[in-house]
Order: sequence, then structure tokens, then C-alpha cells
Amino acid sequence: MTIISNDILTNKTVSPYNSSIGSHIRHILDFYDCVLVKSNTIDLTARKRNSDVETNCEKALEYYNNILKKIYAIEENDLDKIISVTDDLGLGNIRIDYTFSGLLAQANSHTIHHYAIINYILEGLGVCLNDETFGYNPTTPKVNSLN
Repeated sequence: MTIISNDILTNKTVSPYNSSIGSHIRHILDFYDCVLVKSNTIDLTARKRNSDVETNCEKALEYYNNILKKIYAIEENDLDKIISVTDDLGLGNIRIDYTFSGLLAQANSHTIHHYAIINYILEGLGVCLNDETFGYNPTTPKVNSLN
């Protein structure tokens, strides 16, 4: 098992992204933190951007555990609730109505996208996760290997 150090978390040397694993982890967790507020209105452009998470593994794990508690607290009757979401899709802020489950599905897809980038950075740093599914959507076709 590989332990990620603060040095690995903050390393920005892998091209072409030159971004750190920590910045992607922070972005993912900030997105979930914003989505998991108990409200009928959510503004995705007003995320916390908890910068300590980018540089400190302990802070990242603490933030992750707080998000996980919020996920476990979701009640089934919350999933069909209609919520008003503000986001900037490139042309300024717009409001879109979602079901809460639809917003969670978007968060999941968004997370997988960032996991793929994290996986690329880890590979560039020579860090092996030993998880062939990390960064891939579960619906991604598997390539059958020939022995």
C-alpha cells in the first residue's frame, strides 16, 4: 500500500497539467461540500476552496471524512427533491433545476474525471495505486487481456 506524502500531494511537475493531486482532491471535496448543504438552493460558484487540503494530507483526510459523514446522512426521500442550482457554464451564472440525485450523479461523474487526472499525475510521479479501476467510470468497457 502506498501512502501519499505531502510532497506527492503538492507536486506540480507532471506535464501537461502541472497541477497537484492536492488541488484536484480539494476541488472534488469542495464540490461535494457545496452540494451537500441542506438547502433548496445551491450555488456551485460559491464553493469554499479549502486550500489547506491541497498541501496537507491530514487536512485532506479530515475534510474527506467530514464529507463522507454528510453522504451517509443523506436520506432516501432527499433524492427526489428539486433543488435550484446556480453554476457558470462559461457564459456567466445560470440557474438550473435538478433533482438532488441528479446533482449527486453530476458530482460522481465530476469526481471520476478528476480521479483520471490524479491517476495520470501519480503515474508520472512513479506512484502505483494497484487499482486498475481508479479514474475510470464503472461503465467504461474493460479490455480483455490475452494470455
